[in-house]
Amino acid sequence: MGMSAAGASGGGGGRRHRRRRAAVMAEINVTPMVDVMLVLLIIFMVAAPLLTVGVPLDLPQTQAKTLDIDKEPITLSVRLDGKVFLGENTEIALDELVPRLTAITAARGGMDERIFVRGDKKVDYGTVMRVMGRLSAAGFKRVALVTEMEQGS
Repeated sequence: MGMSAAGASGGGGGRRHRRRRAAVMAEINVTPMVDVMLVLLIIFMVAAPLLTVGVPLDLPQTQAKTLDIDKEPITLSVRLDGKVFLGENTEIALDELVPRLTAITAARGGMDERIFVRGDKKVDYGTVMRVMGRLSAAGFKRVALVTEMEQGS
């Protein structure tokens, strides 16, 4: 009876059990980390193109050449309903445009910043010209209109 009780509790193999516990695994398994990194890479590859578009506009098409730019420009968007957006999707009143742009350009290095104006092709011409006029009157000299490349010509 004593033997069966010792066999049930593992009494005969007590020393072997301690030896196994003392051996520490010295290898790091990197497979789960690689799997997580690959999943994150795929997520960012899919999500990155979706993050570049700010305010949805139907831009006019031209045959003009693209500009070579060295750093990210400040972008203004004029929607079909006449609302003006600064950057990706921050709506801004026309009266607040110049003070906000002056603060941004001062923080980024001066009035030599390039400003891109994106206007929907169906927006009123006067609305875009009001934005351009305020920029010109405030002393911004590097202002460009953004268009798409003309298709099928």
